[in-house]
Amino acid sequence: MKALHIAATGMKAQELNVEVISNNLANMRTTGYKRQRAEFQDLLYQNLRRMGTETSDAGTLVPTGVQIGSGVRTAATSRIMSQGNVESTEKDLDVAVKGEGFFQIDLPDGTTAYTRDGSFERDADGQLVTVDGYTLQPGITIPDDALDITISTDGQVQGTVNGNVQTFGQIQLARFTNKAGLQAIGENLFLETEASGAPQVSNPGDDSTGTLLHKYLEMANVEAVTEITDLISAQRAYEMNSRVIQAADEMMQTSSQLR
Repeated sequence: MKALHIAATGMKAQELNVEVISNNLANMRTTGYKRQRAEFQDLLYQNLRRMGTETSDAGTLVPTGVQIGSGVRTAATSRIMSQGNVESTEKDLDVAVKGEGFFQIDLPDGTTAYTRDGSFERDADGQLVTVDGYTLQPGITIPDDALDITISTDGQVQGTVNGNVQTFGQIQLARFTNKAGLQAIGENLFLETEASGAPQVSNPGDDSTGTLLHKYLEMANVEAVTEITDLISAQRAYEMNSRVIQAADEMMQTSSQLR
C-alpha cells in the first residue's frame, strides 16, 4: 500500500512548513528579520506504462502512460529578502538601510558577518558595536563629549565636539549578487557562502547598496495575514494526508479480513 508512504511524506512536508511559518511569526518584531518560505518537490515516479511507447505495428503511441508518484520532499526554505517597514525610534545610534546593503560586523573569531539590524551602541572605548558587543566594520569611534550625533544618508557619522562639527567615520555597506544565498546564524547575522557570492563593499548610495535612515530601524518583512493564511492551508493539507493514511489503513484491514 504505497499510499501510506506517500501520505506520510506529505505530512512530514507540511509539518516542516508549519515550523517555517511559526518561526516567521515568532520573529514578527525582530529587527531586520527576513521571512522564509518552504518549497517542495515531487519525488521519483514509477512508470507502469511509459508514454511514447509503440502499441502496434502501425506506429501508434501511448499518449500519456501510467506513472505512480512517490510523494513529496522539501527542496528549500528560501529566504525572502524584500525591504521591511522602517519605524522611527528617536535613538541616536539607530540606523536603517533603505536598499539592498548589509552592515558589516566583526565577529570574535575574526569572521565578517552581515546584518540588516542597525540598532548600534557605543562600547567603553566609544566604538560602534551591536547589542552583543560586536564591532561595526569599518571601526568608528565617537568621543565621550560628542553631541548632536548624526548619520547622513551616505553613511557619514558626525557630531559636535567643543562647538565644532567633526566627522568620526564612514559607514560602508555590502551587497551580494544572491543575497538569498546568505547563511543565517542567528543574532540577526548572516555569513557569506558560495551561493551568495563575494560581498561588494561601497558607501551608501553607491552601486545600488541603498541609503541610510538615521534614528530609524527596519522591521521584519513578515505579514501576519499571509502567514496565518499559509498556516491554515498547511494545517488542512496535513489533515488531508492523515485522512489518506486512515483510508489506506482501512483498505488494508478490509483486505486482511477476506476469507
